Parts: sequence; structure tokens; C-alpha cells
Amino acid sequence: MTWRLVVVAAALLIGLSGQSPAADTYLKEELRIPLPAAGSHGLETLLVRSNEPERYPLAVLSHGSPRSPNDRPNMTAWSMLPQAIELARRGWAAVVVMRRGYGGSGGAWAEGYGPCANPNYTEAGSAAAADLKAAISFLGSRPDIDPAHVIGIGVSAGLVSAISFAGGRGSLRDGEVCREDRLIEAFRNFGKRSRIPMLWVYADNDHFFGPKPAQKLKEAFTGGGAAVEFVSAPAFGSDGHRLFSGAGISEWSGAVDSFLQHHGLAMRTTLLPPPPLPALTAPAALSANGRRAFETYLMSPPHKAFALAPDGHFGWQSSVRTTEAAKNRALQFCQLGANNCDVMFVDDAPVSKDSPRDN
Repeated sequence: MTWRLVVVAAALLIGLSGQSPAADTYLKEELRIPLPAAGSHGLETLLVRSNEPERYPLAVLSHGSPRSPNDRPNMTAWSMLPQAIELARRGWAAVVVMRRGYGGSGGAWAEGYGPCANPNYTEAGSAAAADLKAAISFLGSRPDIDPAHVIGIGVSAGLVSAISFAGGRGSLRDGEVCREDRLIEAFRNFGKRSRIPMLWVYADNDHFFGPKPAQKLKEAFTGGGAAVEFVSAPAFGSDGHRLFSGAGISEWSGAVDSFLQHHGLAMRTTLLPPPPLPALTAPAALSANGRRAFETYLMSPPHKAFALAPDGHFGWQSSVRTTEAAKNRALQFCQLGANNCDVMFVDDAPVSKDSPRDN
């Protein structure tokens, strides 16, 4: 069966390259996707696939949009490394594309939807989709990518094409969406043009788009003829909007596997092994809770840092753009409970004891 799930402008939704050392089963490659509107910087991109030399189907991972515009420049493609690896384990080449105005991508932010009282969600979704389509076109010319086999996986304001986690746009604060009726209407219009199978996943405690608005969006989208498999996931952490994360893999991967298998999109019968954890030993001062946090730290993407006080108080940060930012944030969290904190680990290496104190 020949199939293609194309990234389109759906619901709101919606040069330089570097390759990391192949320390495990997976290739991790930093790219810049050329796009005239993104200027000389292009679109910051991370490609993750098995190290085996093959042609891989492409899974495009689209990030969400934070409520605060000040958070956009601090975003990084590496923050979605755990999700990308899960797709690579399943036989896909997973690519995380930072759209214009996010992270290190060039160009001005193109996804504004106007004032809260009069939002244009359709225009915002179209801008997001344009960047993703450019990425697919560019990546499709690579010898390791099969351009006839493409799926999209989006979160929040990312694409709603193929697989969507907490899809929507316009959440100003918990339980409040700018002109929810406009968002519903945009979903209805996009649904009229969608004819590909989709999986939508919303956690019961999603603070951006809770169960009631999620059902309204689904009813509007499917009312136009679109096919959606809707999953209402159990509450996840303190905010279910973060379900599609490394910490939530055990919660969301089953639904994704079922969807892929049902539609003949499962690439492997046996998953590739996860990458090995860094060979770091948890500090003896950590409590049981601290050791669990350290295990999570080991699995988290860069850049990251872990700070510790002699009495066992700790703090850590991951998924930020620089090691300095990670160290500063880890210290800040640690210093909420203790004054004499030191950064003990940066990324996947211990900090030398001869280094000056970080606080």
C-alpha cells in the first residue's frame, strides 16, 4: 500500500549541519531548513533516526506555542529528543522543526492570531503549516528519507495532522481561550478539508484545553467529514497539557502504537532498544525522592544541569538552550531549600571538584 500523510494547514495548529557522535544506536543530526522568510538562519531542526543506513519514513514533530512570548526564543529542538527517539525506535526518521520565531530559527514570529476579542486562528495555522511543509520538501531530497511516507505529530499549537496531542490555540490562562467559538469554527473549516486518519489525545487535566472544549473541537472537526480517533487520557502530572513529553512516554506510546498498527503504519515488529543512560552515579546525599529525580535527569534532553546541597536539597533543569542557563536554573531551584548548593552535573558529565563554586 502506498500512502502519504501530508502536513497541511490544519487546526492551529495549529546550509549548516552538525552531527552528534554516534554513541548509541541513534543518529542525532542538527540541521538548518532553508526558508526565505526565515532568513539566513533558516529553521532550527533536529533529525533523529537509527544509525542503520536505510531510507526511513518521516515523522515530523511540531512543538507547541507558549503563552508568554518571552519563552519563545528559549525553546530548543533538543527538548523533544525523548519523543523523537521513541519514533526512531519504531523505525521512523523523526524530525523536530522549530518554526519561525521559536528557538534559534530565523524570521519573525508568523503565528499571531490578532487580538483576543477578534482572533484569526486560520491564518495562524496556515503560517505554522507553511514552515512544516518547507521542512518536508527539504528533507524529502535526502537519500535517507522516503518522501512518500510522512506523518505529522503535533502538540498544542502544533499541527493537527495524523497525531495531535492537546491540539488548539488561544489559551491565555487556565480554563480560558480567546473566543472559543472562533477556535471551534476554525476546526470545523479545517475538518472539511481533512481526509486523512487522525489520532487526537487530550489528558483529563489539560489546563489549556480541558475535556469540554476538547470534545467541542472534535465534534466540529469531524462534523465536516474528518476521521478522528479521540483518546481521553487519564490525568497526567499537575497539568495534562504536558502529556506529550519524555516523562509521559509510558502514558501516550500505547495509543500511538495502536493508531499506527490500525492504519498499517507500524514500521517495526520489535522496537529498537532505548539509548543507554549516562554512566553517572546518584550522589549519596540524595533521598529516595532525590534519586528518582536524578533518574529522570539522566533521561532528560540537553542542555541540563543538576545542583545539590550537602544536606540533600537539590534542583535541576533540562531542555534549555545553553549550559549556563541550565546551571543557573538548577541552582535557583536548589537554593529554594538550601544556601550552599553546587552544580554537580552538566549535561551527561560530572562537574570537576576543582571548578569554582557556582553560587
